[in-house]
Parts: sequence; C-alpha cells; structure tokens
Amino acid sequence: MLKINGEAAVVVPDNVLFEGGAGATVRRKLLACTDLHTILRLPTGIFYAQGVKANVIFFENKPASKDPWTKHIWYYDFRTNVHFTKKKNLMKYADLKEFIACYHPENRFQRKETWSEDNPYGRWRKFTYKEIIARDKTGLDIFWLKDDSLADLDNLPDPDVLAGEIVQNLEAGLDSFKRILVGLRNA
Repeated sequence: MLKINGEAAVVVPDNVLFEGGAGATVRRKLLACTDLHTILRLPTGIFYAQGVKANVIFFENKPASKDPWTKHIWYYDFRTNVHFTKKKNLMKYADLKEFIACYHPENRFQRKETWSEDNPYGRWRKFTYKEIIARDKTGLDIFWLKDDSLADLDNLPDPDVLAGEIVQNLEAGLDSFKRILVGLRNA
C-alpha cells in the first residue's frame, strides 16, 4: 500500500526478524522490493508487554527491479546494556539523540559506523545485503555487543527481580501463543 518512494518506519516484535517459513519469505521480499536501510533494536517493554523485545524497521518502497533494492542495512543496538522501566526509568526523547545523529536524517547516505574492531562497543553498524541474505532464514536478528550483565555474575539483580522478569517473559510468550491459537481457530 506504500507508494513508490514512500517511506515507512514499522515497529515489529523480535520474532519477525528471525522466524522461518513465511517470515523468511517476507524478509527476502522486503529486501528485494524495498530499500530496507535501518533497524533500530529497542529495549524490552517499550512498545509491547514487558519481556517482549521490539525493533523499528525503516524502509523505502521501490519500483519493480531484477536486482534487490537493499544494499546495506544499518543497525543501531539500543537494547544491549540499556534498561528502561515504565515507572522509575522512563525512556525519553533525549535517550535517542545518538541514534538520530547516527541515522543522519538530512542525508542517510553520509552515515558513519560507530562500531569497529577498535571500538567493539559502537552501537551503529552496517551489514551488506550479501551478508544478510547468506544468513540462516535470511535472519535480520543481528547483534554484536556483549551484554555486560551476563559477564558480571557478582552484580546480578536480586532473585526477586530475576523471578519477576522470568514471569513477565513467560506471560508475554503465553499471550503470543494464545493469539496464534485464536488465529489458527479462525483460519
């Protein structure tokens, strides 16, 4: 429904980036028929229930072509080692300043990576179409930053916090399965 050269930013849950079958087919089609140029990886609970990870995919619709339109996808990992809550630590517009600067809305063709082998903590990184299409199921769930909480076992959250997060993840998963079941019953 998007006009040729029309631009879109769509919020999608993580599973859209990696599920097989129809998901892989849709991703290959999206890479071929649009210029899918940016993926913003968001912390858990920003758009969906706590425990559900979301992404914003940015693309421009293109006319039919024998060659794929997507040449590179830029990723901004605003998820790894970033934590927000709905009560004590709300995400604010100012938290997205670095992403906006990296996105370079004035001219997205003048972007520069913040990640490099010398700077492995850079959140802004580019991957080529060939790298992505070669991935299992054309998976777009790419990550490269090390999660500090996994390395620092002495500073794990309290057990009640961990238990609460596990419950939230299980409830979010159960809600997803319930929606799938309703869809199957209505099909």
